[in-house]
Amino acid sequence: MWARRHYGAGDQFMSWLHERDLTRMIDFIIANDAIAGTYNGSAPNPVRNQEFMYLLRKSMGIRISLPATEWMLQVGTFLLRTESELVLKSRNVIPKKLLNAGFQFDFPDVREAIPELIASN
Repeated sequence: MWARRHYGAGDQFMSWLHERDLTRMIDFIIANDAIAGTYNGSAPNPVRNQEFMYLLRKSMGIRISLPATEWMLQVGTFLLRTESELVLKSRNVIPKKLLNAGFQFDFPDVREAIPELIASN
């Protein structure tokens, strides 16, 4: 049984990006003169925090984890002099402009990205 621990309620969306897609994205933007303006640096498929943490722990072989309830995060972020909102607020970012420009992700899905990152490190 794999632990289903997450931050807060765990239903907030997380935008994420594989490091290889980040470097490819930068190269793509530099190589295309028609691209201008601001682009979102995220994979096209955001995932809920609960699923992200489950996949991360499973890929790392971690079966048990401690809970991170909202009040715990508020105490921790207060001590770190930051905001718990950065962890608890939903981020459902989709890089539409980048996709419309023709960029294709090597890792559009977190289910493939996390195991590959764990295996490569």
